[in-house]
Amino acid sequence: MKNRPLLFSFIVSLSLVILWGCPKKAEVTTTQEEEAPAPTVNVPAVEPVKEEPKPEPVKEEPKVETKDESRERAATAAAGLQPVYFDFDRSFIRDDARALMKSNADWLKANPRVRIRIEGNCDERGTKEYNQALGQRRATSAKKYLTDLGISAKRISLISYGKEKPVCSEGNEDCWQKNRRDDIVPVTE
Repeated sequence: MKNRPLLFSFIVSLSLVILWGCPKKAEVTTTQEEEAPAPTVNVPAVEPVKEEPKPEPVKEEPKVETKDESRERAATAAAGLQPVYFDFDRSFIRDDARALMKSNADWLKANPRVRIRIEGNCDERGTKEYNQALGQRRATSAKKYLTDLGISAKRISLISYGKEKPVCSEGNEDCWQKNRRDDIVPVTE
């Protein structure tokens, strides 16, 4: 029995020496050119999930104007007020629109009782928030231009529709150009 603790400590020491001397796993590194293969895992076979056919994307129909909107457009055309168009992501009055703005100001001077609303619009690109702000800057720019030409600021109200009221729904530059505009609409009280 006296040898038992000695035998136990011999076995523990021998085990530690054996374990200490065992080779360790080699560290594997890969370079960008050489990728290590992914380990394979045995997974029980599962029946593939049948995907339901995806419905065809619904093409948005062009927005149909309400009766009030078409009346406003007709009143604007009858009034001789023309929309002003802008470059992509810009809010300044272009050189080619200056004569048009002068014509709008002349009509407003000839009709001093008419109040107007300048509606800022954008094309479909950009976030809703960004287009709201851009439409507001465009309307403000047109208002400043008209007030610089002698139209009273009290006669002008502003609103930004952002990309909410497109006149064209095709996804191309010609269409986007038509949507980047300020509509100048007579306001009926």
